Amino acid sequence: MTSTLQPASTTEAVKRPGRWLALGVLVLAVLLVAVDATVLGLATPYISEDLKPSGTQLLWIGDVYSFVIAGLLVSMGSLGDRIGRKRILLVGATAFGAISVFNAYATTPEMMIVARALLGVAGATLMPATLALIRNLFHDPRERSLAVGIWGATASAGTAVGPIVGGFLLEHFWWGSVFLINLPVMAVLVLVGIKLLPESRTANPGPWDLVSVVLSLLGMIGVVYAIKEAATHGFAWTPLAAGLLGAAALYGFVRRQLILPTPLLDMRLFRNRGFSGAVLADLLTILGLSGLVFFLSQYLQLVQGRGPFEAGLAELPAAVGAVVAGLVAGRAARRLSVQAVVSGGLAAIGLALAALTVLDQSTGYPLLGTALLVVGVGAGFSFTVTADVILSGVPKEQAGSASAVSETAYELGAALGIAALGSIVTGVYRDFTGPAGTPASAHESLGGAVEAAAGMPSHSAAAMLDAARTSFVDGLALAAGVGATVLLAAAVAAWFLLRGQKLEGGPTHHA
Repeated sequence: MTSTLQPASTTEAVKRPGRWLALGVLVLAVLLVAVDATVLGLATPYISEDLKPSGTQLLWIGDVYSFVIAGLLVSMGSLGDRIGRKRILLVGATAFGAISVFNAYATTPEMMIVARALLGVAGATLMPATLALIRNLFHDPRERSLAVGIWGATASAGTAVGPIVGGFLLEHFWWGSVFLINLPVMAVLVLVGIKLLPESRTANPGPWDLVSVVLSLLGMIGVVYAIKEAATHGFAWTPLAAGLLGAAALYGFVRRQLILPTPLLDMRLFRNRGFSGAVLADLLTILGLSGLVFFLSQYLQLVQGRGPFEAGLAELPAAVGAVVAGLVAGRAARRLSVQAVVSGGLAAIGLALAALTVLDQSTGYPLLGTALLVVGVGAGFSFTVTADVILSGVPKEQAGSASAVSETAYELGAALGIAALGSIVTGVYRDFTGPAGTPASAHESLGGAVEAAAGMPSHSAAAMLDAARTSFVDGLALAAGVGATVLLAAAVAAWFLLRGQKLEGGPTHHA
């Protein structure tokens, strides 16, 4: 039995002549999502100035996209397995482009938060479909490793292209233009994808269980919201209630998957130690990184005074390191071991973040650039190999569900990272002591302080900005320390969980 709709046999599928061109279309979708995630960080100071969000609203603008994606990925991955992965990818890409326009023309913080949430719904259709289609396009394990490496490298390249293109646009146009760059990419993806991508879906998948979809969405959003609110405002009954509701919904989701004849997510996947270890490694890596990356763009612009384009270029080493590491990760894991490559990558990121705990307002670029390069190399090795482990550990009929679990870990880690580490930065920042006459808005965010300074006497403004920047950097350094601790713990966990794990194509593994 084959899960593809093509009449070709597996042997013919290996020789499929258009598979590398089809991969090119898939990585465009990844580029779309990666660029969108990174340009927001650069645009944040401009959005703050124009829409005047509160500190909490600013965090919501940053992470509601990840909340919604995390809540819907498993459901959308499973839907793609049922209705066709090509179909859901093309519909999702079209919606992503259309909703990007809504983001670009948002006029209030509330409208921006809604627009980001809707973009998350569209984004949830893209990532699982791309990885699942790779699983169905490439049947040869070594070819698939390279394809996954290219997929991961493109995501990393997107994080580099995003700030540079976004920085250029922000210096020449209004902030909404950073969302409109999605439109040409989406148009190419849809037009070429219709021609090149093979359709694939699971044979006899059973019904798409809407109760499971609702439980998954409620559970993810409830738990992540509770963590975010508790980290920002301390213990209160509302986040506690949301967290308990979310935990109950997730418990109900797991119980339901175990009794359904055709579950939305096959929980037996987690019995595989390698699969579980790879998912955990992804979650902890992104948790440790995302909060820091979200605030680093603000550090480069609002503390060190770089323009948006220069700030984008300054973040380039991370992407270069990730692209290079991603392309050789599969080969390295076969030569050394999955365990060594993933644990080594995580430890490298942890040590680089630890180096950033010495940040101050005048930290030179050599330290920043080196740390970012090491972070990129570590992430490139770790993510590429864990994605390969997750994909090769399941039958191709379950490629969408397995990919969705991998992406859920990624997005959940991003939401938790921005919530927890972002809240550390915000918490430390809010306590700065400014001169007499410092407005309350200056304590909401560093962008708010820069804006407030424009209406103050010059000597008071300088003193207030210096205090605000010092406090912001103190928060950033503390968040880097927490991130480093998380990453080093993840390296140890991966060492034990991935012991004996091999990539497909080795003599001891049978597909």
